[in-house]
Amino acid sequence: MQAARRSRIILPPMLRPPESLSGIRVIPPRSFPDERGYLLEAWRRSELERLGIEAEFRQAIQSCSRRGVVRGLHFQFNPPQGKLIRCIAGRIWDVVVDIRHDSPTLGDHMVLELSATNMVSLWAPAGFAHGFMTLEDDSVVYYLCTAEWTPRGEGAILWNDPALGIAWPDLTPILSAKDREAAPLARWLEDRRSRAFTISARASS
Repeated sequence: MQAARRSRIILPPMLRPPESLSGIRVIPPRSFPDERGYLLEAWRRSELERLGIEAEFRQAIQSCSRRGVVRGLHFQFNPPQGKLIRCIAGRIWDVVVDIRHDSPTLGDHMVLELSATNMVSLWAPAGFAHGFMTLEDDSVVYYLCTAEWTPRGEGAILWNDPALGIAWPDLTPILSAKDREAAPLARWLEDRRSRAFTISARASS
């Protein structure tokens, strides 16, 4: 078997690198290709711990979407939920937004293309809104979550909130009614429940 291959991570220009948002981690895979295909080690606990991610995953979620579908920007505040995100088929334009009250990067975002080709995982701890636009039909996204989903504790930020300045791909967006009607970040920050997210909170919660 050949040596492990690490994917090259390409960030779009003029956007914050992942390490500038405290808590965000981009995790390249270890891939072992041979004539049959490849074997992929997507993550291991010891490597996550080395990166400061001490997460205990409680739920796995998978979505499949047409080209142009936007899902987000979503978060869960009660209980707070962190996500380890991978695109296992197709390609997505993945976005995380810092919504922690006492963070020096509150309202800032980063964008990363995740795909079945680059095999990269993205760690978004509690305190970040997350969303994506699919760049290919039948794109499949797989999440490991640190808390079980609950409708009473979920929230959303408007995907194209002008205050965020997110540069989305030039595709006609396909959205759910709930995502079209989500509030801008400023309105969420006025809600007392938004105080669940602070930079001092445990990153893996």
